[in-house]
Amino acid sequence: MRAARLLTLLLVAGCSVAPHHKPAPTLQVPAAWRAAPGGEGVVARNWWRSFGDPALDALVRRALDNNGELRIARSRLEEYRARVRVAQSASLPALNLSFGPSRARAIGPLGQPVEVTSVAGSVQASYELDLFGRIAATLDAARFEALSQEAASDAAALSIAANTASGYFNLLGLDAQLALARATLASRERSFALARHQFEVGYSSRLEMSQAEAELHATAAVVPQLERAIAQQEQALSLLVGASPGPVARGLPLLEVRLPAPAPGLPSELLRRRPDIAQAERLVLASDASLAAARDQLLPSIRFSASLGAQGGSVARLLRDPVELWSVGGSVLAPIFDAGRLRAQADIAATVRDRALFAYENAVRAGFAETENALAGIDGLRRQLLEAEARSRAANEVLRVARNRYANGYASYLEELDAQRTAFSAETNVLQLRAGLLAAHVDLYRALGGGWTPAP
Repeated sequence: MRAARLLTLLLVAGCSVAPHHKPAPTLQVPAAWRAAPGGEGVVARNWWRSFGDPALDALVRRALDNNGELRIARSRLEEYRARVRVAQSASLPALNLSFGPSRARAIGPLGQPVEVTSVAGSVQASYELDLFGRIAATLDAARFEALSQEAASDAAALSIAANTASGYFNLLGLDAQLALARATLASRERSFALARHQFEVGYSSRLEMSQAEAELHATAAVVPQLERAIAQQEQALSLLVGASPGPVARGLPLLEVRLPAPAPGLPSELLRRRPDIAQAERLVLASDASLAAARDQLLPSIRFSASLGAQGGSVARLLRDPVELWSVGGSVLAPIFDAGRLRAQADIAATVRDRALFAYENAVRAGFAETENALAGIDGLRRQLLEAEARSRAANEVLRVARNRYANGYASYLEELDAQRTAFSAETNVLQLRAGLLAAHVDLYRALGGGWTPAP
């Protein structure tokens, strides 16, 4: 009686573990965006089509089909789905078949060596009764981990699509700048030829000719710089779409690409729009289930087993007149003393759960910040582009007047050169801001989750 009581006390002591409370939440969801009003905001899954460029659509589709990082992410997702099947198998009975002949020599009852030949076959079955839910918790953890990998794969696809669109718009911006640089270079060549002719006939000074020559070489140096940047951007896009380095097809010119108007919606809606936030949330659920499974390791486990077989001296005897063998049994395994190993494993699982919670809050805050930055970027770049376009118009008017004054002898050629530099800089700034504004719209689509919705 005393031994039974002692055993009961040891079981209770071995199964007890202090509760692992979740850390207090610190996340606060803002009621509205600072840079834009709230309201309904629905982003299409194929959001890149809103720019109206068929070449961009084809490029993004190629990237989503062939990108190497996405193929790795999809392979990893299949791995975690297989892990779910592994965890699910623990909740079902296991059946094993064994068959084999044997021959042995032993000492008989009279001290003489005896050789025995036997052939045996059997079927064994085993099953663990999930009385305390450990197997179910392990299965839940595997399922949530697979769901988190599914969201991670979707997040990778969104990132690849956004990077492809941003790279494409950067390429269009470089194309436009190269066309402007080449047109300006042709104008500089004509200006230098005129300045040299006027110097040779004595109508202008060497200073004006030298200034025209310097401006010609400065503009000529911009062309190979832009050509190199275009080649590098094409290689980057080729890598994104899973292709060998080569030219990238263009569609609309930079200034003809449509500027969409995505609505941000409410901040609270962002929590179910972004795949990275869903990934972090599912990892919290997975770690919570893993903690439950780790705590259940401290509880007894109950196993049942059974086997049915036959044995004979030969295959013929096994089939004709076998000796039937069978066994049925069960076992209860309860941890009593393991030097704190199981408790430490539960503590480790609790810290993993806490880190998953902190990572989820960080992911949500990062989503809010990225959306605010994208909204502020679009607003600022749009206003900046309006001012840059006004400056470009004014600079071109200054250039027109300076040319007329120089042609009529009212000003020196240096005045026209200064006007040319200002106009070229202003037009280049407009093209850079236009490409930047398109990229800012891509950033907003990325921040809003790219039209992602969780799979049912």
